[in-house]
Amino acid sequence: MIDQQIEIPTKDGSTTTFISHPERGGPFPVIIFYMDAPAIREELRDMARRLATSGYYVMLPNLYYRSGVMEIGPVPPDPNAPERKRMYELMSSINIPLIMDDTRALLAYAEGQAAANTKLVGTVGYCMSGRYAINAATHFADRVKAAASIYGTHLATDQADSPHLAASKTKAELYFACAETDIYAPQEIIDKVTESMKGAKAEVEIYPGTHHGFAFPKRPVYHRDAAERHWERLLALYRRNLV
Repeated sequence: MIDQQIEIPTKDGSTTTFISHPERGGPFPVIIFYMDAPAIREELRDMARRLATSGYYVMLPNLYYRSGVMEIGPVPPDPNAPERKRMYELMSSINIPLIMDDTRALLAYAEGQAAANTKLVGTVGYCMSGRYAINAATHFADRVKAAASIYGTHLATDQADSPHLAASKTKAELYFACAETDIYAPQEIIDKVTESMKGAKAEVEIYPGTHHGFAFPKRPVYHRDAAERHWERLLALYRRNLV
């Protein structure tokens, strides 16, 4: 495996991006892995590496670069903790248009890399970034063939770029993995997404016995069986579409 961390120029500066891909056999389909709210950390790099070992050119960009932040460290569960308040501020500093600009920059960089095949692109986003992964499929419909939201938030809003409206705007296969108990994506939101995906090339799956964050090994809510199921679903999604 080849790992590297580089600065990729964007409209607003440059985003520090971790890239992992196999040493031989390329060019590989590109996977853009959008981070969750607690920012870049080794846990996410390890997940990117796991994806890469299945034959992908995985890009994990820092989405908080505009604020000059990359790693924010452990976030206490106390909602009044300064670290948590700072995290929410950072979350609020980005939005779909900004991250789509970043995605365009990531793809432009990957186009110049011999190991990357930018005609076949998949995306995945966790937590706050589920909406970004799904929107990448509508904004880059000619390239993104598969998009996954893992316990994504803001999945059904009154905005034109709401993820639950994505099915009519892309031919990509969409996958929504949802925690059974999730204050950030309650059942009524999941129902709305499920209804809007009827007849589309999409799946909305609820993972029994799970809470928001279940796929991250370092979280107290980590659910090993559900996490492994999410890997199975994710890799199958990419195998079906990135060929």
